[in-house]
Amino acid sequence: MLKHIKAIGARIKDEVGVCRRLLAHPETPRASKWLLTIAIAYAVSPIDLIPDCIPVLGYLDDAILVPLLVLLAFRAVPKHVLAECRETAGGREDDKA
Repeated sequence: MLKHIKAIGARIKDEVGVCRRLLAHPETPRASKWLLTIAIAYAVSPIDLIPDCIPVLGYLDDAILVPLLVLLAFRAVPKHVLAECRETAGGREDDKA
């Protein structure tokens, strides 16, 4: 079970790297950049559509809305750009500094 949780954490970390590279890539469509920016802002913002004090529903909106925005952004990006960003995120070429 712990290995599975660590694998999910590593996958999320890699996807955050992909999002960061997509935001900086010149061929990423503007709509995708906006969707990614909104997803990141919503994830770190203390303001929610449904307040977190409401049991279950408070966290469920975060668990649904943020991945949905990221998925929509990824679908709008050309496949070669997404593949390039995933490849560089896996290698972590610029994270060594």
